[in-house]
Amino acid sequence: MRTLLTSLALVVALVACTSQSSSITGVHATSSPLPELRGVGLDGKQISGQRYRGDVLVVNVWASWCGPCMQELPQLVDVAHRYAGRGVAFVGINSIDQVAAARTWVDRYHIPYPSISDQAGRYAAKFGYFALPDTYVVDRSGTIRYVVFGATDASQLSGLIDTVLAGSAG
Repeated sequence: MRTLLTSLALVVALVACTSQSSSITGVHATSSPLPELRGVGLDGKQISGQRYRGDVLVVNVWASWCGPCMQELPQLVDVAHRYAGRGVAFVGINSIDQVAAARTWVDRYHIPYPSISDQAGRYAAKFGYFALPDTYVVDRSGTIRYVVFGATDASQLSGLIDTVLAGSAG
């Protein structure tokens, strides 16, 4: 039964990626601890969320087969470059994807931050997402302050990061 439910959840995630008209899309303020963020990156190196303690962390969940992910990606890359060296780090979670396709995407779009390979989709339950893309803005203490369900853009994401940097989130 658990396998069936997991399979159904993954199918919903695949379908939801292509349709961002859901009423839960958008920015949601929260105050919840960042789930354990640890895994093998697409480059084969270990990634740990603990490494980013003390920084504002932006976690973006994506897949190479996700149309809205592709749409937001150039803006994420732009924001990552603009905030480099300002106490802001980015980590991707490549969800339910083939590693070769994901690596090709990283190279093609010059993604400057690491991404954890999550072929099994195990982070969906930890973070509570069911569609892609999703973006989490985490404060310096490891508390998620904002979640963007659906695609974000540079203006929206920059505003959330600036709010968290200023310490006025939540």
